[in-house]
Amino acid sequence: MLDVAGLRGGYGRVEVLRGIDLAVRPGEIVALLGSNGAGKTTLNNTLSGLLPAFSGKIRFADQDLTGARYTDIVAAGLIHVPEGRRVFPNLTVQENLELGSYRRARSARAGNLQRVFDVFPKLKQRSSQRAGTLSGGEQQMLAIGRGLMAEPRLLVLDEPSLGLSPVAVEELFALIGRLNKEGLPILLVEQNVGQSLEIAKRAYVLENGAIVFQGTPAELLANAELKRAYLGL
Repeated sequence: MLDVAGLRGGYGRVEVLRGIDLAVRPGEIVALLGSNGAGKTTLNNTLSGLLPAFSGKIRFADQDLTGARYTDIVAAGLIHVPEGRRVFPNLTVQENLELGSYRRARSARAGNLQRVFDVFPKLKQRSSQRAGTLSGGEQQMLAIGRGLMAEPRLLVLDEPSLGLSPVAVEELFALIGRLNKEGLPILLVEQNVGQSLEIAKRAYVLENGAIVFQGTPAELLANAELKRAYLGL
């Protein structure tokens, strides 16, 4: 589904990503773990075309997306839900959702809107409410729902649990598991190690722009040095 090889990237002349190799297979949840400043968001922004790749390859669903415009990446079905939710606070919940289908799946907007409301009944109740008045958990629902409006073939979630209450975090991870069981592959980029490893099939650990581990959650948790040095466990 997603195959990243030797990816280097960053900001201006500053290299942040140092030869990333990463893959997400159909039907998987893959966790990308790492501390603040490890390069997780830089990787997400490079995958979604918001930052240029210095070198390496990004292949998605048998397409070479290296250097592609972000609009073409969205059209291919690689959908990024960014850190911080990035909802439009002065637009209503429904207007925010409809914007998710601007570039992809526009013709299926009505059906997908109903699907999102089925997944998130609270959003249906608040459909005419301005997004800026929602709680943090509700805004995260809205950000994910907006991504679902584009009928993603792969969903990239960047720190979705950041700033949420413990109850909202539990609900969020249950939702991620549900979406995956319905067949949606997910790249889950998180600092919440425990919850992520409970639902992921495979995991990568990113440190200083490089992958320092890849394997199953069980293999990661069995490595005492990695747990202590990179995950704070």
